[in-house]
Parts: sequence; structure tokens; C-alpha cells
Amino acid sequence: LSAPSRAVSARLEVWKDNRRQKVSTYREAVAEVERLRAQVAAFQAARDAAAPRLAEAEEATRLLGLKKLLPLTFQTARIISNVRRAPFGGMILDLGQDGGLQPDQGVICPEGVVGRVWDVGPTQASLLPLDAYNASTGVMLARSRATGVLQGLGPGKAALRYIGSQEVVQVGEPVYTSGLDRNFPRGLLVGYVTSVRPRDTELQVEVALSAPLDRVSLVLVLPPRPQLELQPPAPPPEAAKPGRKVKGAK
Repeated sequence: LSAPSRAVSARLEVWKDNRRQKVSTYREAVAEVERLRAQVAAFQAARDAAAPRLAEAEEATRLLGLKKLLPLTFQTARIISNVRRAPFGGMILDLGQDGGLQPDQGVICPEGVVGRVWDVGPTQASLLPLDAYNASTGVMLARSRATGVLQGLGPGKAALRYIGSQEVVQVGEPVYTSGLDRNFPRGLLVGYVTSVRPRDTELQVEVALSAPLDRVSLVLVLPPRPQLELQPPAPPPEAAKPGRKVKGAK
């Protein structure tokens, strides 16, 4: 071959070598990306598998803290079925007569009141949550200490009945158990007022429940007719921000 031909041939060989190296490098890079993707997927799967256990451990820790705050003998139960959103649905506990449960025992979680035991079987019990349409609980307002009855309105909501139109109720005001129904001690958090409207001789008060009923899994069952009165936080000062106070019409 002539010198020019040899030069072209040499450049062609160099180009082929470079191309082969680039292809090899690209394939290695693709393989590395696939390996990294597999590792990320494995880490995510492990995290997802551990998440329920971590959440339950955290919930159990908070339950233990609640136990230490209340001088009562509790039973810890697990909610094994939650069909509150179904017609006539409710919750099922993994304790029954074998755990000494009785109807009307109060059930709570760290965030607040969950409901009460409704029916007890040999190894399981049904739980009537606060937001069930046939649920009623004696409650009181944080500011005035006016008492009424909380009635369920469906998922996460309830209405406060028998609050006279002369009472002053604020949106955001806490609602506590009154203890008058003897299922719960006085002073357990139930929820917060979300709306107030005058209606005839009483106020129409809606309440958002504080307990996360959609995701709660571990609960404490109170003893029957607990003999305990808790002191709710002191009511706030009388002065309130303009526009937040609602009073029934005379």
C-alpha cells in the first residue's frame, strides 16, 4: 500500500478501536445503571416492608406513654378490621371474652377517644367508633364547660347536640369527655369545633374528631365505669380574636 493508503487504514483502525471502546463503556454503563436500579428497588422494598413495623412500634411507644399518664388499668388491643366507611360498618378488636371485655368499655388512643366496645364475642369484640351514626358520647366544651352529647356524622365527623343558644362557642375550641355517661373519665380529648350555627333554641356545632380513626391500629381499652376525673387544660382568656366568636341568636 502507498503511504497515503496506509495512513487512511491506520486512522480507520484507530477509529474502530475507539468505537469498540465506547460501545464497551456504554454497555458497562448500562449494566451499572441496571445494577443501581436493582439495588434501589431492593432498598425501597425493604423500607416498605419495615414501614408498618416501625409505625406500629412508634404507636406502641406512644400508648405506653399514655398508660403512664393515666392511673388506670388498661388492656391493649389491636384493631384487626376497620370497615367504618361501609354501611353499618365499624371496627373489630382482637380481644373478647377471653380478655375480660364488656360492652360499653371506652377505647382510646394517644390522639384522643376512639369509641366504645359494642358487642363482645369469645375472642373478638366489635367497636363502635365516635363517628358512627348510632354513636353518642357525653362531652363538654373547653371554654364554657357546657355539656352536651356528641353524635356521629360519618367518617371523622360528629355533631355536638344540646348546646344552648346562649353559649359562646369558638371554631377550633377543644371538646372533651364530660364523664356523665360513665364510659369515659372526664377530660379526655374528643376533637375540635369546626363550625357553629344558631338553630332554634340550641347551637348546631360540628366537630372534627382528634383520633385518626382511618389509620389507628393499637388502642387502649378502659376499665368498666372508670372512677377517674382528669383536669382538662384551663380555658383560654375571655378575649378572643374578632370574627372567631359565634353566639346563638336570641
